[in-house]
Amino acid sequence: MANNNDLKANDYLKGIVQNLPDSPGIYQYLNVEGTIIYVGKAKNLKRRVSSYFNRDHGPGKTRVLVSKIADIRYIVVNSEEDALLLENNLIKKYKPRYNVLLKDDKTYPSICVQNEYFPRVFKTRRIVRNGSSYYGPYSHLPSMYAVLDLIKRLYPIRTCNLNLTPENIRTGKFKVCLEYHIKNCAGPCIGKQSQEEYMKNIGEIKEILKGNTREVEQMLYEEMQSLAEEMKFEEAQKVKEKYLLIENYRSKSEVVSNVLHNIDVFSIEEDTDKKSAFINYLHITNGSINQAFTFEYKKKLDESKEELLRLGIVEMRERYKSHSHEIIVPFALDIELQDVTFTIPQRGDKKTLLDLSIQNVKQYKVDRLKQQEKLNPEQRTTRLLKEIQEQLHLDRLPMRIECFDNSNIQGSDPVAGCVVFVKGKPSKQEYRKYNIKTVEGPDDYASMQEVVKRRYSRAIEENAPLPDLLITDGGKGQMSAVKEVIDELKLSIPIAGLAKDNRHRTSELLYGFPPQTIGMKQNSPLFNLLTQIQDEVHRYAITFHRNKRSKRQTASELDEIKGIGEKTKNMLLKTFKSVKRIREASPEALEEVIGKAKTKILRKHFDENAR
Repeated sequence: MANNNDLKANDYLKGIVQNLPDSPGIYQYLNVEGTIIYVGKAKNLKRRVSSYFNRDHGPGKTRVLVSKIADIRYIVVNSEEDALLLENNLIKKYKPRYNVLLKDDKTYPSICVQNEYFPRVFKTRRIVRNGSSYYGPYSHLPSMYAVLDLIKRLYPIRTCNLNLTPENIRTGKFKVCLEYHIKNCAGPCIGKQSQEEYMKNIGEIKEILKGNTREVEQMLYEEMQSLAEEMKFEEAQKVKEKYLLIENYRSKSEVVSNVLHNIDVFSIEEDTDKKSAFINYLHITNGSINQAFTFEYKKKLDESKEELLRLGIVEMRERYKSHSHEIIVPFALDIELQDVTFTIPQRGDKKTLLDLSIQNVKQYKVDRLKQQEKLNPEQRTTRLLKEIQEQLHLDRLPMRIECFDNSNIQGSDPVAGCVVFVKGKPSKQEYRKYNIKTVEGPDDYASMQEVVKRRYSRAIEENAPLPDLLITDGGKGQMSAVKEVIDELKLSIPIAGLAKDNRHRTSELLYGFPPQTIGMKQNSPLFNLLTQIQDEVHRYAITFHRNKRSKRQTASELDEIKGIGEKTKNMLLKTFKSVKRIREASPEALEEVIGKAKTKILRKHFDENAR
């Protein structure tokens, strides 16, 4: 019965698809409950929707989406631009499960010019549709505060919440506050400042908030010159101070040539795990950045960078009410907007703007990554291991990494050490020390082969875990020597090598046969992890070697005496300084240090060996 229902559903959907028009529009997929689960736009509705049903989709979210489609609705529009806008609005309205959604962690503040008789200018996170003007939102708070500070220093705008209607002012309902006395406000509440003069200031403030500082600066310059010609030097000086404030502000916010005006700039960067993407938007007015915003899209159907950037462009232009006729992008997009030119600059001022946008989006990505890793430290480890996996093309994450190093001085006291890192952290209880048994003289390659063979032969016998990645503290020769043993044991363990420079610092990662250098950025998290592994195995091996050498150098005749332990030996050497003096000491002197029983053992040994 279920199969019959599935066949009927498929026939129903095929009937809809076959009758779709070859026109631009949007389509909506609904599930059996009638809920919209996906909204898409198309230049050609029939061709786009058909692509979901006439091809095999690999395992993933697209296949799941198609399996849940029970009905299809569509809306025909006049142009691709109309389809883009409608798609954006419907996604925000219905929030379909399989559509990417703009991810806002918080509401960014805007600057409001309140719709009042004497308007106030202030920061807000609430947008109230009461005729007030809003500028923003500002994702970079220092920029917003810099603008507000400039406005405060330029214009004596009121900060009180009084209801300054003409009637209230006329009847003398209010008294001036401290702001009036310290000249931050011109006293409109008591009629000291006319509404006409106040609104003139508000008009200039709005131009500054739009980014038109150049026009305000030019207007102030002309006013200053006019007052100077009329010999009104004190008033001209006040205007000059405003002029210099704006000029100083512009010099800090200026990024490119003044020729560039009313331009949108977009760039995109995917997250490391490819599950989300970050988009940066800049709006340029008179050569200055007027708006800057970076946001995140969470992927739902493995959308491409092109698809996400297209969605981001529509979203930001609608949010910021941008009507720019030029949009700068990092790569070609299959998108058409009326009276809009898309530019991919290669050099010059526009390339400078694009580079600035890319720099911003990369920094945002790094900041988000740091925030996530603070909340979940294991995420950083997984990312580093994934990076190693991708760099070396491993079949699985290198959750267990083992690293070997030899240590000897011209072949004397040869030893080796093996350190184990599990999930990027040292697992010290699994470290192992090895005395070299079969190699004569300083032969690092043969020593490494002996140790590797001993370790993994035993691991096979005991069914112990094998590493996902084996690292040798050495170059191509060490790697080849280890590979011979791994092949002999018929194991499949990836082998890498860490080489040091002439200053004995980690310099490169080698992998493959013949070994190839894998590029790593100095001081990157991956480089630091591998350096930590190399430094740890070197420390472990050389400490073992020093201890062994020290023990050999302090070995003496006392080590051969049964009943005389390490503690007794150390007490004797500390008191008498040498075996010769111990042998020559009187029984009474020895008894004071080690007692009668051990003195008897000691004297017996010396007497027997003296014959």
